[in-house]
Amino acid sequence: MGFYNRVKTEGENTVRGPIFFREKRKYPRVHMDLPVDYWLKHESYAHGGIVVDASETGFLIYSIEDIPIGTKLKIAVLFPREYELANFEVAAEIIRKKASEKAQDGYQYGIKFTKILQEDYRKLRELFIGKLLSS
Repeated sequence: MGFYNRVKTEGENTVRGPIFFREKRKYPRVHMDLPVDYWLKHESYAHGGIVVDASETGFLIYSIEDIPIGTKLKIAVLFPREYELANFEVAAEIIRKKASEKAQDGYQYGIKFTKILQEDYRKLRELFIGKLLSS
């Protein structure tokens, strides 16, 4: 049994439905589990990882690479769109890093977008809506 969200309207309380947690972030995160390619600044080859979750302003990604906080990245996310694969690209910066319990298992990185084209932002929003509707 969860908590219920009470909304006050015209002097009376109404129950809106169960709420199991209250999101504190300005931009809520959505679970993704999508492949990601990223390029470190000044490198011509891509590294691979997984987008664990995403918001409108950044990603949580998993990678086996050890990358310092503050590193600038170019990121490309591949995702299914109807009967084809699509992608979007963003410029980003690592703002948080957490090593797995076993160092050889990799790292989780908090990634903040620094630049995203309007078309790619639209693709990201479509992806969010699709994930939210399928949950």
